[in-house]
Amino acid sequence: MSWKRPDREERGYHHGNLREALIKAARELIKEKGPAGFTFADAARSAGVSAAAPYRHFRDRDALLADVAREGFQRFEAMLSTGWAGGKPDPVTAFHNIGRAYLAFARAEPAYYAAMFESGLPPDLNVELRAAGDRAFGVLRTAAETLVGLLPAGKRPPALMMSLHIWSLSHGIASLFGRGDAGRRSLPMTADELLESAMLIYLQGLGFPQKA
Repeated sequence: MSWKRPDREERGYHHGNLREALIKAARELIKEKGPAGFTFADAARSAGVSAAAPYRHFRDRDALLADVAREGFQRFEAMLSTGWAGGKPDPVTAFHNIGRAYLAFARAEPAYYAAMFESGLPPDLNVELRAAGDRAFGVLRTAAETLVGLLPAGKRPPALMMSLHIWSLSHGIASLFGRGDAGRRSLPMTADELLESAMLIYLQGLGFPQKA
């Protein structure tokens, strides 16, 4: 019979799913200090494991951040897809709902949002991260392609260009005014109202019909 006392790493590893515990710890640290404000050892300490334990699953701090970002993009894709709802009740309304979903995500998930867009990670850091980001953007691309199809053949803007324009518009408003953290700036209207009016002006400029 061994009387060896389990070390901190063993206790931490067996208390649950180590990978998920580290991702959760990283999210909390990002929310508190930003994506650049903590070390790999900080994440381990916050998860209640030794500094060596994270290497069971992650090569380094960037690999941990990439997994947080990947998980964030998966949730982001789900929210955008819910907003789009297959183009229902009509493509223009559904397109506006994607913008609302974008802001809702930035507001509800500031840690994921920061890991995805403010960590400085290369999109191609790993295959899973790139694929998750592409799938999220794909929802916006599909919506733009559907909307473009409503215009006369000779007046259709490139769907990719349109989706990039709307992405930039939504992201700018979300980052400046729609965050759920201290990075949020004051605004004499809601972020949702600002985005809706900007999208109306943009779509009108392209010739999309507007509801009365």
